Amino acid sequence: MIEIDGSRGEGGGQILRSALALSVLTGRPFRIEQIRARRKKPGLMRQHLTAVRAAARVSHAALSDVTVGSTVLSFAPQGVVAGHYEFAIGTAGSTSLVLQTVLWPLLAAAGESVLVLTGGTHNPMCPPVTFMEHALLPLLATMGADVTLSLERYGFFPAGGGRLVARIRGSTAWRPLELLTRRGDVSVRGGAQVAELSEKIAHREVRVLKDKLGLARDAVTVETVKSIGPGNIVQAFVQSEGLCEVFTACGERGLRAEQVAKRVVGQVRQYLASDAPVGPYLADQLLIPLALAGGGTFRCTEATPHLHSNAEVVEMFLPVRVQIDEGAGAAQVTVRGVS
Repeated sequence: MIEIDGSRGEGGGQILRSALALSVLTGRPFRIEQIRARRKKPGLMRQHLTAVRAAARVSHAALSDVTVGSTVLSFAPQGVVAGHYEFAIGTAGSTSLVLQTVLWPLLAAAGESVLVLTGGTHNPMCPPVTFMEHALLPLLATMGADVTLSLERYGFFPAGGGRLVARIRGSTAWRPLELLTRRGDVSVRGGAQVAELSEKIAHREVRVLKDKLGLARDAVTVETVKSIGPGNIVQAFVQSEGLCEVFTACGERGLRAEQVAKRVVGQVRQYLASDAPVGPYLADQLLIPLALAGGGTFRCTEATPHLHSNAEVVEMFLPVRVQIDEGAGAAQVTVRGVS
């Protein structure tokens, strides 16, 4: 039984999600205490509880009695099984984070799986579906994974109600990945989307993207999308050879449209100021697939507390070592197998 202190490092939900995924993958049970101890509301929130139940269902796990607010969890998987699964978060909690929990084990399962997830699809402080689709999945494809996403309905905070369908082909034969330099020409495009709000908001936002990032008129888009509640997101896509980084900011009540767009501008400028190809959020996502591939390396703009915590959990479950060398303006992450 692996014992995990959920208050270590960044002390958030990433520790739990990675532990669940790796436990199902390896068949190794674990017990975690002080779940999300460093968050304003410690313990399981609705999206974390859904992730726990999703991991338990795809692996027929023995699971301790947990509810919203639980800070202790015991989990013992019986083996991952491909299939058709539907999970409803019941709030605007992130569908991407639930997907992140069961994606890795279902990529190892024999057969194809279909996941239908309802909840939030474009959330503050979480990777939106757009990020998963354009930044993460193409890199996973180069590593041997076959995953497609279909966004059937947007879900914004606080209404939620989004619907995401993921198709995952199992029995993945992972290949290592090396991303040390940003290659080829770099292009930037952006856009703003609104639901149940005036399209004028999105036009104000893309005007800021054009002015601050020097984008041509045809490099930005405005779109009105369907959702059960109001919402707004601004996105920028930085494309280089073999890699797309995605930066986003969600509209908030009381926050001017121009300020939302400026948050994205700041992220893009920070990324372009470094020659590292991988941004801070994508770096978190790459650790587990590199470990499953038995090795790999990349340079990222920043080694976040999330990255360090994720590295610790990966090393608990898999026979790898994660080395993080931090320097001025970049960090290099190397994953190596150990005997």
